[in-house]
Amino acid sequence: MNKFLSNPALGVLLAAALSLALGISIGYASDGHTTAKFQGVKANTGTAMHTKDGNKDVLMVSDDFKIPETPAPHWQVVDTKGNVYLLNQLRIKDNKFNRKITLPAYIHDVAKVQIWCSFAEALLGEASFPAPIATNTNMNMAEAR
Repeated sequence: MNKFLSNPALGVLLAAALSLALGISIGYASDGHTTAKFQGVKANTGTAMHTKDGNKDVLMVSDDFKIPETPAPHWQVVDTKGNVYLLNQLRIKDNKFNRKITLPAYIHDVAKVQIWCSFAEALLGEASFPAPIATNTNMNMAEAR
């Protein structure tokens, strides 16, 4: 029989180390949030993810997200009160894309991420988070009260 497996103290130590490693990885995973798949007439692939970059709230689309072939697709978010915020364009000059944006401080929470065509004034697709995302700005305001 293996010397390490027969020693109970080493088994406990190994179990504790494994629990710590799993706890750390789960803690990091909980920092990110992912929407359901985009659904709409033009934006119907991929998901959006929310992460933190220091004190900043960041949204990004998944690698399988296809930017709609429309004149002016934009990021748009909806908060829990139904307020809609039109943000950056997805397509920028020189055939580059804003696949990742930092949320402005005035957005306090995010319930949905939408892709909006500002040229046609039409909703191209949307994806909802399982639960609304509170931003750092919202948390800081609650602490100040």
